[in-house]
Amino acid sequence: MYKIEKKPYGYRLTFADSISPDEMNAWVDESKKVLVTSPTKFGIFVDMRTLRPLANEARHIMENGQKLYKQNGMERSVVILSSNLTKIQFKNIARDTGIYAFERYIDASSEPGWEQIGIKWITEGIDPDK
Repeated sequence: MYKIEKKPYGYRLTFADSISPDEMNAWVDESKKVLVTSPTKFGIFVDMRTLRPLANEARHIMENGQKLYKQNGMERSVVILSSNLTKIQFKNIARDTGIYAFERYIDASSEPGWEQIGIKWITEGIDPDK
């Protein structure tokens, strides 16, 4: 399951449970439509607390989606996770797509206030890693 929501800072993306390659393609297609009207610069808040690790085919589609957001004005993104395995996978994807320097990862299972911390990174550049 995925969801795209417009927010004052940009977009909130939710990825949950298992996502098939077909569903990941649907996310990329919907993202293309949404990004046509996006501001020139924006932030992305990604909630994937319940997402299971992606299969290889879905991972490659996710990489294309990340590149799409970066090419269309994404300045910073934050990823909220609850699984160390998913965190490792998405750090690797971010390195492969060139967005790692602009993305932060927050473990919701051990970080109270994860939502506010993530939004402060997106809107104010307050680095949660420092």
